[in-house]
Amino acid sequence: MGKSYRVVESFDKKNLKEFLVREGQFLLPVVSAIQDARQAIDEVIDVVAGAAVEAVLVMSAEEVAGKRSQGRKKTSDVYWHGNQAGKVRLSDRKMKVRRPRLREKGGAEVEVPAYSAMQLSGLGRRMYETLVCGVTTRKYKRAIREMADTAGVSRSAVSREFVDESAARLSELCGRRFEGLDILVVYVDGIVFGKYSVVAAVGVDPEGEKRLLGLAEGATENSVVVKGLLEGLVERGLDPARRRLFVIDGSKALRKGIDQVFGEQYVQRCRNHKVENVTGYLPEDLKATARAVMKGAYRLGAEEGKAKLKKYAEWMEKEHPSAAASLLEGLDETFTINALGLPPGLCRCLGTTNVIENPNSCVRRLTNRVDRWRDGSMALRWAAAGFLEAEKAFRKIMGHRDLWVLKAVLDEKSAGKEVDSKKEVA
Repeated sequence: MGKSYRVVESFDKKNLKEFLVREGQFLLPVVSAIQDARQAIDEVIDVVAGAAVEAVLVMSAEEVAGKRSQGRKKTSDVYWHGNQAGKVRLSDRKMKVRRPRLREKGGAEVEVPAYSAMQLSGLGRRMYETLVCGVTTRKYKRAIREMADTAGVSRSAVSREFVDESAARLSELCGRRFEGLDILVVYVDGIVFGKYSVVAAVGVDPEGEKRLLGLAEGATENSVVVKGLLEGLVERGLDPARRRLFVIDGSKALRKGIDQVFGEQYVQRCRNHKVENVTGYLPEDLKATARAVMKGAYRLGAEEGKAKLKKYAEWMEKEHPSAAASLLEGLDETFTINALGLPPGLCRCLGTTNVIENPNSCVRRLTNRVDRWRDGSMALRWAAAGFLEAEKAFRKIMGHRDLWVLKAVLDEKSAGKEVDSKKEVA
């Protein structure tokens, strides 16, 4: 159920201003303090705000117990019982106040309605949003206005609020449903946090919109983790009978998990990963040439491109056998999108896992301040926070206007018809 909000209109402020000017004798000391430069305007605002909050609490208590009547006979079942220190939640901190106390004739404590309502603001959400914007728990207190009557912003308090809020966001992410959502492309990649890893899945619909599908704690080389992540997507409504294109980093566990959960699918190996793997076996003076040869071959038709790279592998095999073997490993799957006859502009986006690696960079910016990863659940929560923050800036993939070509191919195959896997780009 959504929250209800009251919008403060300009006439509300005008009426309040007119009242303060008309009844403004109590503001004269404040005016003098500002004019004499004894207090900064921020300090004045804080003092006035604190006094206003306490006035609201008194007025709320009067609605329950009536006005204080010193020495008079009490006619209400609820009576005043002094006051005590309390705290009210603001958007980014807590404020110390003196709150009235009320009691029934039997001695039971009675709540002040306004005070109870002031305990329900989104402090945890505000702390969470501040932290994902790059403020550490150590610096959080400096990130908000200095205020003598502020409390509840210790490192431990901020950490607890962030843990609770990030766990809630992770739970919400893991509960997303996909019934009726047509996902054509699924990108799967991993990110490492210290000695822990998280696998992420991002989908693309026919309009090119990116959708964060899910996260799992573990490495892409772990088939159990990968299978669990993919099975979770199916349980949440992703149709396993739909033919899709999966873009992966080349992990055998990923490939195995896709086969086990979704059966026969189109799989495209990330070309950037493949180039880095191959050049990692080569000396510095040959790396630039290898990159140029491989990227040039990927622009050709499937059969022509594979023939070029096989010939290049033969040339490398004698002096650099590991590089040659890496180039030939999974060669067909680096040309899947070429074989499907997809337009070059679309191939540029579907040939790598950049769509999911870009959110990874947002996660890195968020987590580069974390010095110690206590466990896998901590890594998972921070990954969720980073990906959900990156999701706010998700845009359509490059070449999205040509996705109808991919959809036509996938729809044809899903219907059980043969697809010409040798179809080339015209």
